Amino acid sequence: MARSVSSRPWRRRLLFFGTPLLLVVLLGGFATWYFLFRDDAPPAVDIQAASEAASDSAGAGSGSGSGETTTSLSGAWSVDTEVGDFADFTSSFAGYRVQEELVSIGAKTAVGRTPDVTGTLTFDGTTLNAAAFEVNTTTLQSDDDRRDNSIRNQALETSRYPTATFSLTQPIEIESIPADGETVQLDAVGELTLHGVTREVTFPLEAAIEGDVIVVTGSLDVPFADFDIEPPTSMSVLSVEDHGVIEVQLFFSRATTP
Repeated sequence: MARSVSSRPWRRRLLFFGTPLLLVVLLGGFATWYFLFRDDAPPAVDIQAASEAASDSAGAGSGSGSGETTTSLSGAWSVDTEVGDFADFTSSFAGYRVQEELVSIGAKTAVGRTPDVTGTLTFDGTTLNAAAFEVNTTTLQSDDDRRDNSIRNQALETSRYPTATFSLTQPIEIESIPADGETVQLDAVGELTLHGVTREVTFPLEAAIEGDVIVVTGSLDVPFADFDIEPPTSMSVLSVEDHGVIEVQLFFSRATTP
């Protein structure tokens, strides 16, 4: 009579060798997701984060402000390029945020930003009478040089249209000077020039005061067709949405008189 061979040793061997193999597969899958499929775009602009950056900058002694509490808004204020650091997006900047679909990667949020923003605010009491800004679009940076090179000749065509501007056309009345850290919501009606096209827009903004620095953040959804922008195309891009978001984070200090 033949002896039956127990399958238990083989099961133990399978368990012994299979468990590490399973871990390798799981870890490999996680690594693939982490490096290829995760959306690692920087977070959208946020007034609380921007206010904290202004406060931290004042505590570190950087920026152009004196650190004293603002008791009057009257006069001119200019974009302060000394607050924060563009490397971690704690400085003044303007940029875009667009959803795209990439080959072998899938959905991704494309974000490009530049610290090259100039502009002024002019108050009479608590009324914002004038505001004008200019952005150097040729210095927009994203996480991919190929995208940055592409928008020089496609989409924004920054080689042809190197600046974007916004100019306030309606005064904004602020009831009173907000306390430090208090957020005020504003609608800035003005003319936006982008890709060589000028349109009237209403830019929703949030503002706060940190010491003697005015903090402003805002996001505006822009249909590409309104500004004659054609979504970019390339071998690595499956599709790009037909609209994008302009986002700004700006710090203002009192303009110095010559």
